[in-house]
Amino acid sequence: MQSAIFQCRPRLQGLILPVGNILTTAALSSLSGATMVQADQNNTLATEPLPGFKRLNLCNAVNDALVTALDTNYRAYVFGEDVSFGGVFRCTVGLLERFGKERVFNTPLSEQGIVGFGIGLAAMGHTAVAEIQFADYIFPAFDQFVNEAAKYRYRSGGSFHCGGLTVRAPYGAVGHGGHYHSQSPEAFFTHVPGIKVVMPSSPAEAKGLLLASICDPNPVVFFEPKMLYRTAVEDVPEGDYMLPLGVARLVVEGNDVTLVGWGQQVLVLQQAAAQLKKADGISCEVVDLRTLSPWDSEMVCASVSKTGRLVVAHEAPLTGGFGAEVAATVAERCFTRLESPPVRCCGADTPFPLILEPVYLPGVARVMEAVRGVVNY
Repeated sequence: MQSAIFQCRPRLQGLILPVGNILTTAALSSLSGATMVQADQNNTLATEPLPGFKRLNLCNAVNDALVTALDTNYRAYVFGEDVSFGGVFRCTVGLLERFGKERVFNTPLSEQGIVGFGIGLAAMGHTAVAEIQFADYIFPAFDQFVNEAAKYRYRSGGSFHCGGLTVRAPYGAVGHGGHYHSQSPEAFFTHVPGIKVVMPSSPAEAKGLLLASICDPNPVVFFEPKMLYRTAVEDVPEGDYMLPLGVARLVVEGNDVTLVGWGQQVLVLQQAAAQLKKADGISCEVVDLRTLSPWDSEMVCASVSKTGRLVVAHEAPLTGGFGAEVAATVAERCFTRLESPPVRCCGADTPFPLILEPVYLPGVARVMEAVRGVVNY
């Protein structure tokens, strides 16, 4: 791991200090979720952040991660549509002024070209951080992901790779996006061996997971929950740190049912768990997968073996969603421990609607209904 960090941080090779600190799951329990304002309406942040922390929303946490990556790795580049002036969501604001137009620059409106350029840049030993303006528009670049980036190392027998490529894309509902600005396409990419899929759920998670993605020796698709860009506020560690990819986070401990989600759905699960505890006395264990490819099946199966029940929730449509993979794995590995069939609480098998968005989304009420169903099975 140390060599991978040094490769990603060329300027730091002479230091003995633990740069790019890898935070453990235990250490993270005090970082994310506990201080998220949205997770509990009665929970408020302290007047001032703790020493060594900054109070950031998710958008600013992503910006802070990009500043760290560019500042510690002179081979890193950030590019995409409109990134030089800050982008649609302002995640890249200030980067051009600080690092110059040679390292932070706009691209033509061509998602295939953006990802293809990133593959070439990474193949030549650079660190490419590309932005797709909305995840809904990532599909023109799908061939570049599937047939180029994912197979680059494999088809060359390990002689070449594009592991320095990270592609950021805002995903999910935003309240008014309709069918072209609200989709959750993560399941398409989890079916492709050779790329990693990461979906953070809070500001501290976003910064640590993005820095880990940028340093990972594999191409990564990093889906950012745009609903949380401005609404999620958290005390985020200063400086350079990374969260391990492929390791889930235990958000809330419980005994009666396991709730599994990722991205902005994790906050929905937290709210549902709190209300179920108060209204029904049901103790829910909430697991944030963080990474869908690879995903932490060990933590999920251990939790379900304890609770005997599973509800997995995501915004993407029900059929073929990643929740099906989670449910199938649990059914296979935990069959004798199950008290009820695994249940998926997901978006509908329709295009993402505009006016009917509240009906489409698996909100708190639908999650609570699903939990009551498995508990009373």
